[in-house]
Amino acid sequence: MTNSPEKKPKILILATLSGGYAGANAVGQLHSDYPVNTYVLPVMCPSMFPPEFYLRSFEQGIDGIIVMYSGTDSPFKGGPERTAQLVNQTYPLMKDHGIDTRRLKLAAICTVCTKPFIKEVNQMDELLGGIGFAKDEFKAVAADAHPVA
Repeated sequence: MTNSPEKKPKILILATLSGGYAGANAVGQLHSDYPVNTYVLPVMCPSMFPPEFYLRSFEQGIDGIIVMYSGTDSPFKGGPERTAQLVNQTYPLMKDHGIDTRRLKLAAICTVCTKPFIKEVNQMDELLGGIGFAKDEFKAVAADAHPVA
């Protein structure tokens, strides 16, 4: 595989402004490297994303998603608990669609968590390098549902 993001599975990071995004910013300030196939989306609170969001993301070409939350120090009351609940509700739906549940991960990343940020991204990149593209899992499920005679 090349280092081109077009040739590698795509990683989406939903990074809370109060934690994951600040951690990503700290990584950038250190000029540390992480895989180029990573896309960081700053969000107020990931509890606004229903399970269907994750399924659509996988269907449309995202191969791994890391939800980076600041943990219980979130400024949004109930946000961390609701986010964990939504992610846990997504796993059975992923299984139903033939999507490997390892493609979705919830991680506690604080404002200065540079090493954990890089570790999470590198682990996801390594995992995706082994299991490939999410679209291929969708194709396999569709082929199993409609076998050619």
